[in-house]
Amino acid sequence: MRRSSLPPVACRVADTLIARGHHGVIVSPDTPAPTAVDAARAFGAGPTEITRSQVFLLDDDPVLLLVADHHQIDLVRIGERLAGKLTQAPTALVERVTGQPIDGTAPVGHPTNLPTWVDTALAEHPEVWAAGGHPNTVFRTNFRELVRITAGLPLEVD
Repeated sequence: MRRSSLPPVACRVADTLIARGHHGVIVSPDTPAPTAVDAARAFGAGPTEITRSQVFLLDDDPVLLLVADHHQIDLVRIGERLAGKLTQAPTALVERVTGQPIDGTAPVGHPTNLPTWVDTALAEHPEVWAAGGHPNTVFRTNFRELVRITAGLPLEVD
């Protein structure tokens, strides 16, 4: 997808990626794919290669967890690992703190940097796919780069 045809929010994600040393290429499949999962699968990615960006509240502060799509978050167990109470953030809060729609939330490109943890299961793959900031957009990366570009910390989720 040419940059000029990307939604503005996806352009902000691409700019952030480039500023952090990533190639910044955000793609969109030829046919509509309403979620990042659908878009990544359109490029041949399996469910374990897809990264979900999920905002939670750790106590009262928003945090970002980048999770392998096949993993479910155990709020109690992960909250204990992060030394607080973990709860699902309301949609309005997610969209406010990320500046992105909830169904296209990227790991980067937010108005402020969120404390971020990255699922170590993503390290099992040479490449993973993450949402590009808007539904129907994704970008390719890998675990080490994801940790680097988000200033995230590895976290065993499963």
